[in-house]
Amino acid sequence: MNLNEYASYDGIGLARLVAAGEVSATELAALAIDAVQRVNPQINAIIEHWSPTVTKGTGPLAGVPFLIKDLAITSAGRRNELGSRLAQGLVAESDSYLMQRFNAAGLATLGRTTTPEMAFSTETESTLQGPTRNPWDARLSAGGSSGGSGAAVAAGIVPLAHATDAAGSIRVPAAFNGLVGLKPTRGRSSHGPSLDEVFAGFGVQLGLSRTVRDSAALMDIVQGHAPGDPYYTAAPVEGFLAQVGRDPGQLRIGLLDTPWNGALLDPEIADATHAVALELEALGHKVERVNPPLGTSWESFVEANASIWCAALVRWIDGLAAATMRPIDVSTLEPATLACYAYGQQSRAVDFAGALEIRNLISRSVAHWFNDFDVLLTPTLPRLPHALDTYSLGADTMDGLQWTSRVFEHSPFTPVFNVAGTPAISLPLGMSCEHGLPIGIQFASRFGTEDTLLRLAGQLEQALPWDERRPGIWVGDY
Repeated sequence: MNLNEYASYDGIGLARLVAAGEVSATELAALAIDAVQRVNPQINAIIEHWSPTVTKGTGPLAGVPFLIKDLAITSAGRRNELGSRLAQGLVAESDSYLMQRFNAAGLATLGRTTTPEMAFSTETESTLQGPTRNPWDARLSAGGSSGGSGAAVAAGIVPLAHATDAAGSIRVPAAFNGLVGLKPTRGRSSHGPSLDEVFAGFGVQLGLSRTVRDSAALMDIVQGHAPGDPYYTAAPVEGFLAQVGRDPGQLRIGLLDTPWNGALLDPEIADATHAVALELEALGHKVERVNPPLGTSWESFVEANASIWCAALVRWIDGLAAATMRPIDVSTLEPATLACYAYGQQSRAVDFAGALEIRNLISRSVAHWFNDFDVLLTPTLPRLPHALDTYSLGADTMDGLQWTSRVFEHSPFTPVFNVAGTPAISLPLGMSCEHGLPIGIQFASRFGTEDTLLRLAGQLEQALPWDERRPGIWVGDY
């Protein structure tokens, strides 16, 4: 097998070759390492790679090369630096519960992907790791905070990679890089044992892939409760992979094309969103333009998130400083992170309690939306990828609330579903003719209904296929 053949398969396709004895997991790992060495210098998506210990494992992704994000997951004996100079050189003592599940499934983990510092951004350009470049146009951002995973998968280095999402960090790089990005329901998988709720339950973990079935298979791997987890969400009896290819039935789909902050859409993104709405109607679904209430003002929504995120960041940073014996200042942290740390230090317990009240208002409001429709359709992002070195301009003059506002203004359609805990998926259903870039379309549904999203996603993958699209930087060209 050569790199062109390797990159033509998704994860399930590669695993089936391994199961049939047509290729070994060791051979696939060697191909993936070759891909890293050839392509990663152009995109800077992978900060460390190694020869994986290949285990037999079981399941539909056994033997498949895999990458983990440098945050929220730990692999014993491997560095865990969170994109920060403050944590540089820290080595994990043990596997987190999620890492254990990846290993048990036979995924061949061979490296760590880049992340912005502490994942507090929707782009990936840390001082420690440098900018991650978009394989569709290396002058542009790959998104964040799972930008390294997104760029690596889009370039064909691996068919899928681990990712996290607390405000859009799976769906943003999915949109920028032309991938499938599924944000699971709260409680779908474990952050343990060292982490519990992650930003009051806003954070979840799964991955990025090029096909709907790979994301569904990964959901089957990560699903399940671990000892001490604060949340648990039951899975369909048949599992998630079984949902792909099933008829979703006639769905009531609400179309929201104006975000809650009132931002204007790039015209090509608006056109792509409306084209998908027309395709859904052609498939027999009922689509109606809606304007569902957020439950609070956009300003109070952002402020509540800033209170929760920044307060949690203080504990995180203090722990890292104690572990590394490094100071908390400009020598170890970026300006935006320091601003959020200072904002969190000023936060009072009553502010945090008030933010949890906002979380409740949002959750109740979103739950009521799905009495009127089954799925909400939105653009994933209002704009196309931005140029590198522009996102953080002016960060040195911002406080933590202003930085949080910038993050949320960049991705206003995504964080609502983190606060509500409901599932959402970004699919690469559009293309910018002018710029040659993918356009992501987001679908969200009621709590615990990833099965609905996967059935619909599978239907759209057949109706509006994206599997033949290739970025300018692609492993298969070597």
